[in-house]
Amino acid sequence: MKFYVASEDEILSGKITDIYFVRTKKIIDSKGYSDAKVRMEIHTGNLPRNYEWAVYAGLEEALHLLRGKNLTVYSLPEGTLIKGNFPLMIIEGRYSDICLFETPLLGILRHYTSVATSAARIKKLAGSKSVLYFGLRGAHPAISPMLDRAAYIGGVDGISGAFNEEYLGVKPKGTMPHALILVIGDEAVAWRAFDEVVDKDVPRIALVDTFGDERFATLKAVDTLKDKLAGVRLDTPRSRRGDMKEIVREIRWTLSLIGRTDVQILVSGGLNESEILRLRDIVDGFGVGTSITYPKPIDMSMDIVEKEVNGEWIPYTKRGKYPGAKSVFRCGTLDYEVVRLGQHPQKCAEELMVKWIEEGRLIRDPPLLNDVRNYVLKQLGDVEDPAPL
Repeated sequence: MKFYVASEDEILSGKITDIYFVRTKKIIDSKGYSDAKVRMEIHTGNLPRNYEWAVYAGLEEALHLLRGKNLTVYSLPEGTLIKGNFPLMIIEGRYSDICLFETPLLGILRHYTSVATSAARIKKLAGSKSVLYFGLRGAHPAISPMLDRAAYIGGVDGISGAFNEEYLGVKPKGTMPHALILVIGDEAVAWRAFDEVVDKDVPRIALVDTFGDERFATLKAVDTLKDKLAGVRLDTPRSRRGDMKEIVREIRWTLSLIGRTDVQILVSGGLNESEILRLRDIVDGFGVGTSITYPKPIDMSMDIVEKEVNGEWIPYTKRGKYPGAKSVFRCGTLDYEVVRLGQHPQKCAEELMVKWIEEGRLIRDPPLLNDVRNYVLKQLGDVEDPAPL
């Protein structure tokens, strides 16, 4: 038995690809086309219904995949808000050096962008309320660091992976599971044990829906932890009776009666965009998992758009595609001008399609993770709330 996951060396060597690319490379090399130079463009397709934008993510891993190979790479910055049918990256070099990497490259960018976009939509809909990502249990553990990184890029306020300080330099956040309370068998004893054992800088947030009514459990949590209680979390499954909004209002009212308006109310448990929009005015934060882990897919394609003929780049592509490698200039958030690579725009001044790798050598360092996240959040401040799905 084993884990069916690819190693980093297998990905970097081109082993993890589709068989038709292996066969294509074999044909090209055997028939004398190994030196054919092309420019390939990665661009979005149509965005999902009701999506006005997506968050471009995965660039750092894409650069890790492509550096050291005899290729030149241009790309938008990671975290840029993008549109449908929009150029994202240009890879320049011999096609025989590129073809094995189309599969992993698109896989990295599409998956990252899809997760980051879903996280950003949820964060935007949550407004000023905190969003914690708890979705690792919904995916293969081999990609847990990637999922947490993509969700964090999308703007969530916390990620739960215990490994994140080592992998991402981000301190993980989380509350407590029902299992803790069930194993101990008593809510108050479990909350007290959490307080006695867990580091003091971790907020004391009590899970209050394990055995009984959430309002009465909240009062018990206040009595048990006193001023140490920072908040309560409701994780009521959909099968339970009652309206979550009304349950929260009842708890909020009761806390105000006893002078504990400082106690936050967090909600989790299968939340989607519509539910977050409905609850955001009465809760202090959300725990979201499945909606981010399983996002609407952001479609991307990778196509030859130019070929080199006698030292000159000639626009060249299949039908249905716009020929020519393209550059992107920005006037403002979601206000872009697309021109042919190397040409100058008429109105926009900020060039986004910049060179990252030159003939295999990384010529600029990717930004730090928190800088990418802040870049996303700044742009989110300039766009309207998305239509909830």
